[in-house]
Amino acid sequence: MTDYVSTVTGLAPLPDWAKDELSELKGHQKHDLIDGTEGSEIRSRYDEARTEVIDHQQSVGLDRIVEGQLRWDDMLAHPLPLADAVETRGIVRYFDNNNFYREPVITDGLEASGDLATEFEPFADAVDAERRQVVLPGPHTLAELATDEYYGDDASLLAGVTDLLVDELDSLDAFETLLLLDPSLATDPPGDGHDERVSQAIDRLAGATDADVIVHSYWSPLEEKTYAHLLDADIDAVGFDFVTEQDQNLYNLQEYGCTDDIFLGLIDGQNTLVEEPDAIRERVDWVFDRLPVADFETAYLAPNTETFYLPYSTYEAKLETLAEAATLAEVRAA
Repeated sequence: MTDYVSTVTGLAPLPDWAKDELSELKGHQKHDLIDGTEGSEIRSRYDEARTEVIDHQQSVGLDRIVEGQLRWDDMLAHPLPLADAVETRGIVRYFDNNNFYREPVITDGLEASGDLATEFEPFADAVDAERRQVVLPGPHTLAELATDEYYGDDASLLAGVTDLLVDELDSLDAFETLLLLDPSLATDPPGDGHDERVSQAIDRLAGATDADVIVHSYWSPLEEKTYAHLLDADIDAVGFDFVTEQDQNLYNLQEYGCTDDIFLGLIDGQNTLVEEPDAIRERVDWVFDRLPVADFETAYLAPNTETFYLPYSTYEAKLETLAEAATLAEVRAA
Protein backbone atom coordinates (compact mmCIF):
# COMPACT_ATOMS: atom_id res chain seq x y z
CA MET A 1 0.00 0.00 0.00
CA THR A 2 1.27 3.48 -0.86
CA ASP A 3 2.44 5.64 2.02
CA TYR A 4 1.21 9.23 1.53
CA VAL A 5 3.65 11.83 2.88
CA SER A 6 2.81 15.52 3.14
CA THR A 7 5.73 17.85 2.68
CA VAL A 8 6.75 21.27 1.39
CA THR A 9 9.33 22.56 -1.08
CA GLY A 10 11.16 25.03 1.15
CA LEU A 11 11.98 28.72 0.57
CA ALA A 12 9.02 29.73 2.69
CA PRO A 13 7.67 33.30 2.88
CA LEU A 14 8.61 35.35 5.92
CA PRO A 15 5.90 35.91 8.53
CA ASP A 16 4.48 39.41 8.11
CA TRP A 17 6.01 40.78 11.30
CA ALA A 18 9.45 39.45 10.34
CA LYS A 19 9.22 40.90 6.84
CA ASP A 20 8.48 44.34 8.27
CA GLU A 21 11.16 44.25 10.96
CA LEU A 22 13.87 42.80 8.71
CA SER A 23 13.11 45.36 6.01
CA GLU A 24 13.90 48.08 8.53
CA LEU A 25 16.99 46.34 9.91
CA LYS A 26 18.55 45.25 6.62
CA GLY A 27 17.76 48.10 4.26
CA HIS A 28 16.59 47.83 0.67
CA GLN A 29 19.73 47.81 -1.50
CA LYS A 30 21.57 44.97 -3.18
CA HIS A 31 24.41 45.12 -0.67
CA ASP A 32 21.88 44.67 2.15
CA LEU A 33 21.02 41.12 1.12
CA ILE A 34 22.22 38.21 3.22
CA ASP A 35 25.89 37.30 2.74
CA GLY A 36 26.60 35.37 5.94
CA THR A 37 27.97 38.39 7.85
CA GLU A 38 24.68 39.76 9.17
CA GLY A 39 24.71 41.04 12.75
CA SER A 40 23.17 39.47 15.84
CA GLU A 41 19.98 41.54 15.73
CA ILE A 42 19.18 40.42 12.19
CA ARG A 43 20.07 36.82 13.02
CA SER A 44 17.79 36.85 16.04
CA ARG A 45 14.84 37.96 13.91
CA TYR A 46 15.50 35.13 11.47
CA ASP A 47 15.80 32.70 14.40
CA GLU A 48 12.38 33.78 15.69
CA ALA A 49 10.83 33.53 12.24
CA ARG A 50 12.38 30.08 11.67
CA THR A 51 10.89 28.87 14.95
CA GLU A 52 7.45 30.11 13.87
CA VAL A 53 7.69 28.43 10.46
CA ILE A 54 8.86 25.12 11.93
CA ASP A 55 6.29 25.16 14.74
CA HIS A 56 3.46 25.70 12.27
CA GLN A 57 4.54 22.78 10.08
CA GLN A 58 4.64 20.53 13.12
CA SER A 59 1.34 21.78 14.53
CA VAL A 60 -0.60 21.04 11.31
CA GLY A 61 0.96 17.58 11.08
CA LEU A 62 3.19 17.72 8.01
CA ASP A 63 5.09 14.45 7.68
CA ARG A 64 8.32 16.13 6.54
CA ILE A 65 9.45 19.43 8.02
CA VAL A 66 11.78 21.94 6.36
CA GLU A 67 13.94 24.67 7.89
CA GLY A 68 12.26 27.26 5.67
CA GLN A 69 15.34 28.93 4.12
CA LEU A 70 14.04 32.32 5.18
CA ARG A 71 17.53 33.86 4.79
CA TRP A 72 17.81 32.85 1.16
CA ASP A 73 17.46 36.32 -0.39
CA ASP A 74 18.93 34.95 -3.63
CA MET A 75 16.48 32.05 -3.76
CA LEU A 76 18.07 28.87 -5.14
CA ALA A 77 21.33 30.68 -5.94
CA HIS A 78 21.92 31.22 -2.19
CA PRO A 79 24.86 28.78 -1.70
CA LEU A 80 26.91 30.70 -4.29
CA PRO A 81 26.90 34.34 -3.03
CA LEU A 82 28.05 33.11 0.38
CA ALA A 83 31.11 31.31 -1.04
CA ASP A 84 34.49 33.08 -0.88
CA ALA A 85 35.20 32.32 -4.55
CA VAL A 86 32.10 34.21 -5.72
CA GLU A 87 31.61 37.92 -6.43
CA THR A 88 28.11 39.36 -6.64
CA ARG A 89 27.52 42.00 -9.30
CA GLY A 90 24.23 43.21 -10.75
CA ILE A 91 20.81 41.70 -10.28
CA VAL A 92 19.38 39.04 -12.58
CA ARG A 93 15.78 37.96 -13.15
CA TYR A 94 14.99 34.73 -11.33
CA PHE A 95 13.59 32.50 -14.06
CA ASP A 96 10.48 33.94 -15.74
CA ASN A 97 9.00 35.87 -12.83
CA ASN A 98 9.31 39.22 -11.09
CA ASN A 99 11.95 38.18 -8.57
CA PHE A 100 15.65 38.97 -8.82
CA TYR A 101 18.87 37.62 -7.34
CA ARG A 102 22.42 38.90 -7.21
CA GLU A 103 24.49 37.66 -10.14
CA PRO A 104 26.98 35.17 -8.59
CA VAL A 105 30.23 35.31 -10.56
CA ILE A 106 32.61 32.43 -9.85
CA THR A 107 36.21 33.66 -9.86
CA ASP A 108 38.01 30.76 -8.12
CA GLY A 109 37.53 27.17 -7.02
CA LEU A 110 34.30 26.76 -5.04
CA GLU A 111 34.37 25.71 -1.39
CA ALA A 112 31.44 25.34 0.97
CA SER A 113 30.79 28.28 3.28
CA GLY A 114 29.24 26.18 6.05
CA ASP A 115 26.18 28.41 6.06
CA LEU A 116 23.84 25.45 5.59
CA ALA A 117 25.13 23.91 8.82
CA THR A 118 24.46 27.18 10.64
CA GLU A 119 20.83 27.01 9.60
CA PHE A 120 20.56 23.28 10.21
CA GLU A 121 21.59 23.34 13.88
CA PRO A 122 18.47 25.08 15.30
CA PHE A 123 16.35 23.11 12.82
CA ALA A 124 17.76 19.83 14.14
CA ASP A 125 17.17 20.94 17.72
CA ALA A 126 13.48 21.48 16.96
CA VAL A 127 12.65 18.53 14.70
CA ASP A 128 13.23 14.79 15.11
CA ALA A 129 15.61 13.30 12.54
CA GLU A 130 12.95 11.10 10.92
CA ARG A 131 10.85 14.18 10.02
CA ARG A 132 13.65 16.46 8.78
CA GLN A 133 13.79 17.34 5.10
CA VAL A 134 16.76 19.28 3.73
CA VAL A 135 16.16 21.34 0.60
CA LEU A 136 18.98 22.30 -1.79
CA PRO A 137 19.23 23.51 -5.37
CA GLY A 138 19.94 20.76 -7.83
CA PRO A 139 23.41 20.92 -9.41
CA HIS A 140 22.20 21.79 -12.90
CA THR A 141 20.09 24.69 -11.64
CA LEU A 142 22.88 26.04 -9.43
CA ALA A 143 25.28 25.95 -12.38
CA GLU A 144 22.72 27.67 -14.65
CA LEU A 145 22.18 30.46 -12.11
CA ALA A 146 25.93 31.18 -11.96
CA THR A 147 28.26 33.18 -14.18
CA ASP A 148 31.50 31.26 -14.66
CA GLU A 149 34.83 33.08 -14.87
CA TYR A 150 36.95 30.25 -13.50
CA TYR A 151 36.05 26.71 -14.59
CA GLY A 152 35.89 27.42 -18.31
CA ASP A 153 33.39 24.80 -19.51
CA ASP A 154 30.02 23.35 -18.55
CA ALA A 155 31.42 20.03 -17.34
CA SER A 156 33.95 21.61 -14.98
CA LEU A 157 31.40 24.13 -13.69
CA LEU A 158 28.91 21.36 -12.97
CA ALA A 159 31.59 19.40 -11.12
CA GLY A 160 32.50 22.49 -9.08
CA VAL A 161 28.97 23.27 -7.92
CA THR A 162 28.38 19.59 -7.18
CA ASP A 163 31.50 19.56 -4.98
CA LEU A 164 30.12 22.61 -3.17
CA LEU A 165 26.77 20.92 -2.49
CA VAL A 166 28.40 17.66 -1.39
CA ASP A 167 30.62 19.56 1.06
CA GLU A 168 27.59 21.39 2.47
CA LEU A 169 25.81 18.05 2.98
CA ASP A 170 28.85 16.59 4.74
CA SER A 171 28.44 19.16 7.52
CA LEU A 172 24.92 18.04 8.49
CA ASP A 173 23.66 15.55 11.03
CA ALA A 174 21.03 12.95 10.16
CA PHE A 175 17.87 13.81 8.23
CA GLU A 176 15.23 11.74 6.49
CA THR A 177 14.81 13.32 3.06
CA LEU A 178 16.93 15.41 0.70
CA LEU A 179 14.88 17.42 -1.79
CA LEU A 180 16.84 18.79 -4.74
CA LEU A 181 14.94 21.59 -6.48
CA ASP A 182 16.19 21.57 -10.06
CA PRO A 183 13.79 23.62 -12.22
CA SER A 184 16.46 24.32 -14.84
CA LEU A 185 16.23 20.67 -15.85
CA ALA A 186 12.87 21.67 -17.35
CA THR A 187 13.34 25.32 -18.29
CA ASP A 188 16.94 25.02 -19.60
CA PRO A 189 17.47 21.30 -20.23
CA PRO A 190 21.05 20.06 -20.55
CA GLY A 191 22.16 19.24 -24.07
CA ASP A 192 23.50 16.02 -25.51
CA GLY A 193 26.29 14.61 -23.38
CA HIS A 194 25.75 17.14 -20.62
CA ASP A 195 22.46 15.46 -19.66
CA GLU A 196 24.42 12.35 -18.74
CA ARG A 197 26.87 14.43 -16.68
CA VAL A 198 23.96 16.04 -14.83
CA SER A 199 22.60 12.61 -13.99
CA GLN A 200 26.02 11.62 -12.67
CA ALA A 201 26.23 14.82 -10.60
CA ILE A 202 22.86 14.05 -9.00
CA ASP A 203 24.10 10.52 -8.39
CA ARG A 204 27.10 11.96 -6.53
CA LEU A 205 24.83 13.98 -4.29
CA ALA A 206 22.63 10.98 -3.63
CA GLY A 207 25.71 9.00 -2.64
CA ALA A 208 26.73 11.70 -0.16
CA THR A 209 23.76 11.05 2.14
CA ASP A 210 21.88 8.14 3.67
CA ALA A 211 18.62 10.09 3.31
CA ASP A 212 15.97 9.42 0.68
CA VAL A 213 16.69 11.68 -2.30
CA ILE A 214 14.06 13.44 -4.42
CA VAL A 215 14.74 15.50 -7.55
CA HIS A 216 11.95 17.91 -8.41
CA SER A 217 11.71 20.22 -11.41
CA TYR A 218 8.87 22.57 -12.28
CA TRP A 219 7.42 25.30 -14.52
CA SER A 220 7.69 22.91 -17.46
CA PRO A 221 7.75 19.15 -17.98
CA LEU A 222 11.06 17.40 -18.50
CA GLU A 223 12.11 16.56 -22.02
CA GLU A 224 12.06 12.83 -22.66
CA LYS A 225 15.83 12.42 -22.86
CA THR A 226 16.42 14.49 -19.72
CA TYR A 227 13.87 12.38 -17.86
CA ALA A 228 15.37 9.12 -19.06
CA HIS A 229 18.84 10.18 -17.89
CA LEU A 230 17.45 11.34 -14.55
CA LEU A 231 16.09 7.85 -13.95
CA ASP A 232 19.66 6.55 -14.31
CA ALA A 233 20.66 8.39 -11.12
CA ASP A 234 20.42 6.50 -7.84
CA ILE A 235 17.54 8.55 -6.45
CA ASP A 236 14.39 7.54 -4.60
CA ALA A 237 11.81 9.81 -6.21
CA VAL A 238 11.25 12.13 -9.15
CA GLY A 239 9.00 15.17 -8.79
CA PHE A 240 6.32 16.24 -11.26
CA ASP A 241 4.67 19.66 -11.53
CA PHE A 242 1.07 18.67 -12.21
CA VAL A 243 -0.11 22.24 -11.67
CA THR A 244 1.75 23.53 -14.73
CA GLU A 245 1.55 20.49 -17.01
CA GLN A 246 -0.34 17.21 -17.02
CA ASP A 247 -0.08 15.51 -20.42
CA GLN A 248 3.70 15.48 -20.93
CA ASN A 249 4.30 14.45 -17.32
CA LEU A 250 1.87 11.58 -17.74
CA TYR A 251 3.53 10.62 -21.03
CA ASN A 252 6.96 10.44 -19.36
CA LEU A 253 5.55 8.26 -16.59
CA GLN A 254 3.72 5.99 -19.02
CA GLU A 255 6.58 5.70 -21.49
CA TYR A 256 9.61 5.49 -19.21
CA GLY A 257 8.26 4.44 -15.83
CA CYS A 258 9.34 6.01 -12.57
CA THR A 259 11.26 5.49 -9.37
CA ASP A 260 9.74 3.45 -6.53
CA ASP A 261 8.53 6.71 -4.93
CA ILE A 262 6.90 9.73 -6.58
CA PHE A 263 6.76 13.42 -5.64
CA LEU A 264 3.54 15.09 -6.77
CA GLY A 265 3.45 18.87 -7.10
CA LEU A 266 -0.30 19.32 -6.67
CA ILE A 267 -0.61 22.57 -4.70
CA ASP A 268 -0.04 25.82 -6.62
CA GLY A 269 2.97 27.46 -4.95
CA GLN A 270 2.37 30.79 -6.71
CA ASN A 271 -1.41 31.21 -6.58
CA THR A 272 -3.31 32.44 -3.52
CA LEU A 273 -6.30 30.14 -4.13
CA VAL A 274 -6.30 27.61 -1.27
CA GLU A 275 -7.09 24.12 -2.50
CA GLU A 276 -9.41 21.74 -0.65
CA PRO A 277 -8.08 18.41 0.71
CA ASP A 278 -10.64 16.48 -1.34
CA ALA A 279 -9.49 18.26 -4.50
CA ILE A 280 -5.89 17.25 -3.84
CA ARG A 281 -6.92 13.67 -3.30
CA GLU A 282 -8.86 13.73 -6.57
CA ARG A 283 -5.73 15.00 -8.35
CA VAL A 284 -3.76 12.07 -6.92
CA ASP A 285 -6.41 9.65 -8.16
CA TRP A 286 -6.45 11.36 -11.56
CA VAL A 287 -2.71 10.75 -11.95
CA PHE A 288 -2.66 7.21 -10.61
CA ASP A 289 -5.71 6.13 -12.64
CA ARG A 290 -3.83 7.00 -15.83
CA LEU A 291 -0.70 5.00 -15.08
CA PRO A 292 -0.32 1.33 -16.03
CA VAL A 293 1.17 0.67 -12.59
CA ALA A 294 0.65 3.08 -9.69
CA ASP A 295 1.90 0.93 -6.83
CA PHE A 296 4.39 3.43 -5.44
CA GLU A 297 5.96 2.80 -2.07
CA THR A 298 5.71 6.50 -1.14
CA ALA A 299 3.77 9.35 -2.71
CA TYR A 300 4.87 12.80 -1.54
CA LEU A 301 2.11 15.42 -1.70
CA ALA A 302 3.57 18.91 -2.05
CA PRO A 303 3.42 22.34 -3.70
CA ASN A 304 4.64 22.44 -7.28
CA THR A 305 7.17 25.27 -6.70
CA GLU A 306 8.93 27.08 -3.89
CA THR A 307 6.40 28.88 -1.68
CA PHE A 308 7.99 32.28 -0.99
CA TYR A 309 5.69 33.83 -3.61
CA LEU A 310 2.67 33.42 -1.31
CA PRO A 311 1.35 35.69 1.43
CA TYR A 312 2.27 34.10 4.73
CA SER A 313 -1.33 33.41 5.80
CA THR A 314 -2.00 31.67 2.47
CA TYR A 315 1.16 29.63 2.85
CA GLU A 316 -0.01 28.45 6.27
CA ALA A 317 -3.44 27.53 4.92
CA LYS A 318 -1.96 25.53 2.05
CA LEU A 319 0.21 23.51 4.42
CA GLU A 320 -2.83 22.66 6.52
CA THR A 321 -4.56 21.47 3.35
CA LEU A 322 -1.60 19.29 2.38
CA ALA A 323 -1.41 17.63 5.78
CA GLU A 324 -5.14 16.87 5.73
CA ALA A 325 -4.98 15.59 2.14
CA ALA A 326 -2.27 13.07 3.01
CA THR A 327 -4.35 11.76 5.91
CA LEU A 328 -7.42 11.59 3.68
CA ALA A 329 -5.46 9.71 1.02
CA GLU A 330 -4.35 7.09 3.54
CA VAL A 331 -7.89 6.59 4.80
CA ARG A 332 -9.29 6.12 1.29
CA ALA A 333 -6.46 3.85 0.26
CA ALA A 334 -7.14 1.60 3.24
